[in-house]
Formats: sequence, C-alpha cells, structure tokens
Amino acid sequence: MNTLLQLNTSLFSDEGQSSRLANQFVDAWQEKHEAARVIVRDFARTPVPHLDAQRFLSFIAKPEERTEEQQIVVDYSDALINEIKQAQVIVLGLPMYNFGIPSTLKAYFDHIARAGVTFRYTEKGPVGLLTGKKAYVFAARGGLYAGTPLDTQTSYVRNFLRFVGIEDVEFIYAEGLNMGEDSKQTALDQAQKTLEQLAA
Repeated sequence: MNTLLQLNTSLFSDEGQSSRLANQFVDAWQEKHEAARVIVRDFARTPVPHLDAQRFLSFIAKPEERTEEQQIVVDYSDALINEIKQAQVIVLGLPMYNFGIPSTLKAYFDHIARAGVTFRYTEKGPVGLLTGKKAYVFAARGGLYAGTPLDTQTSYVRNFLRFVGIEDVEFIYAEGLNMGEDSKQTALDQAQKTLEQLAA
C-alpha cells in the first residue's frame, strides 16, 4: 500500500500557513491515491522531546545493556523511524522561526538519525538507508529568503534528508507573508497552484 507521512511543524498546528499548504497538498494527493494510507504527525499537538544526554545515551547503549527507561526512549524513536520507513511520500510543513527550522523538527531529526538504523558509516563516509522516497517541503516565510544567505532552512533540511537517504526533495515556497496583504495573497495563490500541479 502506498503510504504518505505528513509532518506539520507549525506552532499553530493546522492554523499555520505551512500546515495549511501541506494539508491542501495531502487532500489533493489523496484524491489521486484513494487507497493510500496517510500518517500525520502534528508537532504542536504531540511535540517530539528534545535530545538530551539521557536520550542520546539510550540510543547508543547496547540493546542487551539498556535499562527499562532507556528501552522506552528507544521504542519511541523506533516508532518514529518505522513511520518514515513505511512512507514512499513525505510532506513537511515548514515555517521559518528566527531564520531557522522549528526546534521540534530538529528534535524529530535527532530521533530518526540513528547509526545502523537510518544511516550507516562506511570507509567512504555515511550512507543513508531511507532510500526510494519523495519529499515535498512547504516552506512558509514572513519575508523573502529563498536564494539568499538568510535561508538556512533549505540547505539544512535538504542535507539532513540526503544524509538518511532521501535524495528527491522538492521545496515549495510561500514567502512575503508578512509584507502586506497583496504579497501574502500572491504568494499563497502561487503555492496553491504549484501544489495542485505536483499532486496531480
């Protein structure tokens, strides 16, 4: 069964512009894939805990030496990883906060980047294991950042996804959302048109 994993990372849940665009894409995509399964993670409703020493040590502990508490941490990480392993399509709603990604998305990345599970080290460097997937990133920004040094999101997200094996990543930008109503509407209309084309 074709599976889509949707990750909404806005602080405002479904009310965030990035979430709205991601939701619209998923709705259009489902019309073309009626038998598909959709998994939704909303980080505003169920945030991923930030990485700390206890969690990191749980990840690297040998399975036979883990404490009960460490096993709970690993089981949670495994559940996140199993979701993305199952998905052929990944949809990410991505707002920009203070020139970066939401901290809950960073926490999610920290939980799914596990050596020997989603990537492995080789004599030629790391090799991602989550191959054969397509990712769509709906990036909503208040200003104009794409293609400038202030856009730290695009390269970071693309590099992380490539690190775990997801090479096919497409960004759809809605920028200038805080630069007046005309700018906002133009950006959202263009993003809407693009997402409908991509979902077809």
